[in-house]
Amino acid sequence: MSTPAPGGQPELTGQVMFYKRPEPLSLEKHRDLGVKQIAAPFSFLRTAHAVPITVSEFGVAATCFPIIFVGAEKTPVAVMGVRQNENEYLDAAGQPDPDAYLPAFVRRYPFVFAADPGSDRLLLCVDTAAEMVTTNPDVKFFDGENASKFTQDAIEFCKEFERQRRATSEFVEMMDSASLFEQKSVSFTPRDAQGNAGPTQKIADYWAISEDGLNALPEAKFNDIRNTGALAAIYAHMVSLMNWQRVIQRTMRRLSTLPSA
Repeated sequence: MSTPAPGGQPELTGQVMFYKRPEPLSLEKHRDLGVKQIAAPFSFLRTAHAVPITVSEFGVAATCFPIIFVGAEKTPVAVMGVRQNENEYLDAAGQPDPDAYLPAFVRRYPFVFAADPGSDRLLLCVDTAAEMVTTNPDVKFFDGENASKFTQDAIEFCKEFERQRRATSEFVEMMDSASLFEQKSVSFTPRDAQGNAGPTQKIADYWAISEDGLNALPEAKFNDIRNTGALAAIYAHMVSLMNWQRVIQRTMRRLSTLPSA
């Protein structure tokens, strides 16, 4: 399938994070499909060290993770690990930390919206390669000829996610137009079991909203931003950057338990 996802996201060909075989959900093709309970439904997160989040999630996500902006489009992500393909918020059994926030980007899986190239409407797609998707389900996608309540709820969840995704794009555009983004980097120094320091390792180069830039805005521009309600998200992002040390410490604790080479 080559239908582009909303907002210029990668095509639904396996390039969207987590999705291996997304297909538009249809009665003809998926009448007998549904989902079953599995022991670790979020184990696919294991190799995700950063997950996209929407601006409405900044407040709660800031209690757990650094929130940074990445790439040319300055996509906001919650940082869940300091090394590629390592998530510090899943245990060895693939269970997420019950005290950590789980972003909506993760909770919508195995569903995702894609744009219909022939119209303005969105298509509900499902990753048919997902471990919980099966022809012997506990809950089916269709009830007779109609979408089941489970599928209807998934549609509503994805609709709300799409609304928040668009609001997030508008937030980023507003920050960019006010020249509030600044480039930052973060590094850490690993230590062995004896406390000896290893070489310093760069974790990430990223974009952040500049507190100095915000404070230097002309009063009218600052008030324009304040009147949109964006200040809460801005300050949540700034406070979240204090969580870098929390993620680094999680990494160091895990590495300290690994057997020596």
